[in-house]
Amino acid sequence: MFRAAGPGDFAAISRLYHQLHPDEPVLSERSDFDRILASEHFRLCVLEVDGEVAGTTYLNLIPNLTRGSRPYAVIENVVVDENRRGTGLGKQLMAATLQAAWDAGCYKVMLMTGSRRESTHAFYRACGFSPDAKQAYLARPPA
Repeated sequence: MFRAAGPGDFAAISRLYHQLHPDEPVLSERSDFDRILASEHFRLCVLEVDGEVAGTTYLNLIPNLTRGSRPYAVIENVVVDENRRGTGLGKQLMAATLQAAWDAGCYKVMLMTGSRRESTHAFYRACGFSPDAKQAYLARPPA
């Protein structure tokens, strides 16, 4: 079942994020989590299987003044539990996340990945994303 994350999902999402970024400490502070849950523009979503959170995505809805004032979305932090990968849950998770964006009136959805693995890129293409539509640039604050 795809649904909005709730306060009780903090530990499960923290565990999944640690799988996504194993070199980072496990998320322990709830204040940012609670702020995200309270926002109308941020949608932290989970895919639940057999009563357990098996995956998560973070859908950012961005208000816009072009395209008829229709919002656009950015998907971040796509994670399926490492023990459940390769079972089709990722495609279910992405399809439901895209549908949530369309339901919110978004005219486009973007995502970026830092992965260089061809399998990751093939996955996103199979979910309907085109690598040729836009060119992404990334800036980070000076050290």
